[in-house]
Amino acid sequence: MTVSTFNRRKFLGIMAAGMATPYVLSTSQQASAADSLSWTGNSAQAPLPLNNNDPSNIFDLSIASGDPTATGVMLWTHIRASQYDPAHHLQFQVAADPDFNYVAIEGMVNGQDFGADRDHTVKIDLEGQLQPNRNYYYRFLYKGTVSRTGRCKTAPAIGYDLDTVKFAVLTCQDYTNGYYGALNYVADDNNIDFVLHLGDFIYESVGDPRFQDLPFEDRLITLPSGFSVAMNLDDYRHLYRSYRQDPYLQKAMENHTWIIITDDHETCNDCYWDYELDTLGCPDHPYTNDPQFNNNLDLKRQLKLDSQRAWLEYAPARVQVNKSATHPFDYSRIYRNFQFGDLVNLSMLDTRTYRTPHPCGEGDFLERYLPLGCTNLENPEQSMMGQEQREWLINTWSASHCRWNVLGNQTYMGRMGIELGDKVKLPFNVDAWDGYEAERQILMNEVKSNNVDNFVVLTGDLHTYMASQVKQDYADLSFWNLSNQVGVEFMTPSITSAGLSDMLLKTCPDPEVANFLLQALSESALRITNPHIKMFNSTQHGYSTIEFKKDYCEWIAYRVDKNTNAGNHGKKAISRFRKYEHWPWLMRLSTWGY
Repeated sequence: MTVSTFNRRKFLGIMAAGMATPYVLSTSQQASAADSLSWTGNSAQAPLPLNNNDPSNIFDLSIASGDPTATGVMLWTHIRASQYDPAHHLQFQVAADPDFNYVAIEGMVNGQDFGADRDHTVKIDLEGQLQPNRNYYYRFLYKGTVSRTGRCKTAPAIGYDLDTVKFAVLTCQDYTNGYYGALNYVADDNNIDFVLHLGDFIYESVGDPRFQDLPFEDRLITLPSGFSVAMNLDDYRHLYRSYRQDPYLQKAMENHTWIIITDDHETCNDCYWDYELDTLGCPDHPYTNDPQFNNNLDLKRQLKLDSQRAWLEYAPARVQVNKSATHPFDYSRIYRNFQFGDLVNLSMLDTRTYRTPHPCGEGDFLERYLPLGCTNLENPEQSMMGQEQREWLINTWSASHCRWNVLGNQTYMGRMGIELGDKVKLPFNVDAWDGYEAERQILMNEVKSNNVDNFVVLTGDLHTYMASQVKQDYADLSFWNLSNQVGVEFMTPSITSAGLSDMLLKTCPDPEVANFLLQALSESALRITNPHIKMFNSTQHGYSTIEFKKDYCEWIAYRVDKNTNAGNHGKKAISRFRKYEHWPWLMRLSTWGY
């Protein structure tokens, strides 16, 4: 990729000329990320003079940045389909100031390169072109219209003596189930360095009674296929376009650089890979259950490919892609690593693409959540990550020299059991790591044997606020056995998706059983059964932040009402925990003033 570095006089001279001739890049090179666009100069069509048109007329889903390195970010935008013209090229500019008086980079993308085959999405990789640990401002120009201005940030250089880095942590933002006011608070928080999204950026379903009540008339989505879940690429693309129209989501993606990974709902609920049949496992999807599709293996395999392709188009992520691949394992690899100076080593996991089926049967929805009689929990063949990803993660740990080692993880890694009757303990959710006990034990042993310091797991999926200790052996209840304390885990709540209580009441056919389970999942009852869990709240919604410093990290959970379509209706810190570097236990702190 070729980049031109401008000084202020040269840039203003070109702009003053009314853009009569475009700036021509001298060569064309392959972009660093396989799914990003290469770009060249092309003098066949001069850009139009700048105007004051509404940016949304052209850039209907605004702009975004993602995947920071010390010398670059990914830039992203989308062109409204009705405005697309292959004869018009797209320009972008990156500057050191929001007024673009000091433009660092300007480039151009050939108009034929972001057509319907990629749903008019544009991804540009600036790797190797920027300075470490700096804020930059960027914008796009198309057909004379300028996009909104975005702010992006590069990571500190690897090994740099970094004092602090702060992340917002997000998950589970079902568009049909509430409003994104929480994201407006994220957007306006200038103390946030980067945003981590742990998955369920979209929901494949638009009317599934287990997840959605559909109480918000202005949030209804109708899929092109007419089904209530995504059936193909067009459906997935429609979902991303619908979600990205939200003004608070747009604002948060304009103001911060995001690091995004997937969970199950980017494809289908509780998905996995069926290795025996070599196809997607999607236990609740029509391709599995509707007789008209006859459990067609090719349709399910294509569904995974379609979901991967749509995510890659709409996520500002730096991912290697083999677009000619016909198998999802070969198409892309989205698990990846980030380093922030000498302070944080962050590994973002993919725990849906390669995982084996759930350890228990799927004849009933609740079997994955209350596996009565399940004897397969410790099966060594069960894997959440697949061997290749597991080895990658272990090698990443062994090579880390950072003070904090962090996992961006989808489902709860700790043990969570509930008591039924006379002290009968059951794992609550075998879709989480409790269903993959052998591999969890491998990872915990590796953390210990590799002397992985200050191990922190960031988790989503369960629509719950949770803070807990990570232990090597959960059967050992000794508070003072320091060698058994492996790290800490923080679960961020859903932004809008239905909480545990809502889901149980919807899915459990017996109201008395549902109420019993709700009592078993109350914070007081759950903590008695699981003393490593220090905080549990599954009734509210919002987001969390985590700030890493040299001697501690601090996690703050915020509640924001999802039923109000506003970004200034109030947020409240409901929990605050600190983990000191040389202290094995979580410390609960006051939320006063936060």
